[in-house]
Amino acid sequence: MSAMFAIGWEPELRGALTVILAVVILMGSVYLILSTNMGGRLGFLVALSALAGWIFIMSAIWWAYGKGLQGPVPTWQGVPNKTVLQEPSALREVGVLDGSFALADVPADTAGNVAAQFVAEGWSQLDSSLPGFQQAGSAAGVYLEETEAFKAGEFQVVNVFDIGGERFPKIGESFDFFAFFHKPHYAVVEVVPLVQQIDEPGRAPAKPVIDVTRDHRYVYMLRDMGHQRRPAALICIGSLMALLVLCSLLHRRDRIVAVNRSQLAIAETGS
Repeated sequence: MSAMFAIGWEPELRGALTVILAVVILMGSVYLILSTNMGGRLGFLVALSALAGWIFIMSAIWWAYGKGLQGPVPTWQGVPNKTVLQEPSALREVGVLDGSFALADVPADTAGNVAAQFVAEGWSQLDSSLPGFQQAGSAAGVYLEETEAFKAGEFQVVNVFDIGGERFPKIGESFDFFAFFHKPHYAVVEVVPLVQQIDEPGRAPAKPVIDVTRDHRYVYMLRDMGHQRRPAALICIGSLMALLVLCSLLHRRDRIVAVNRSQLAIAETGS
């Protein structure tokens, strides 16, 4: 007892002990009842089959709804050597845009020409109220700060252009239950530099002001769809295989028992 009380009851240790006790008490009690009625071997097969069936049902629900044990979630990843584009002309140089656009003397006019070219080439301009706008803008901000193109508070997201990501194969327009594949999904986030403001003590922070003398910057990203449902899918498939094998063993045992009983009945009748 003194040794047990000397253990530091950290959350990890409590969690491990909780799982061990739950397995021993819940599963062990079911196996104990089955073994007293069916025997040790048959009771173990029945208990293990029931456990595999329960895991199969649980993981199938996880797989269908994306709940429970999850893998990496979808995120925006930078395109190697093309993520942060310091000048509008770089959009054409790295192949983000196929067509050409006019470079005006005023940065705002150049940004307008770039936006028109994006729309002309099939890109969608997301509304600022959409969740996709906020997610892409947040991811772009991380890349801008990591590359030291801007510091926090020195830029503002003004536009997000989106293309690709369609799922296939589809039956008709709406039935996409079997659409397990998707096309590459790209996004370009347009940010503008801000004029550095001096905060005065005792006064509210000044409103951000766009620096109209500097070119807009662009962040080119690719959507990584992740593997959110992969753990649940692997558990579901593995538990189904185990369930089928265990059910096959139980069925084989029943057939052997039926044959043995029939032979015993024939022997007793013949005697």
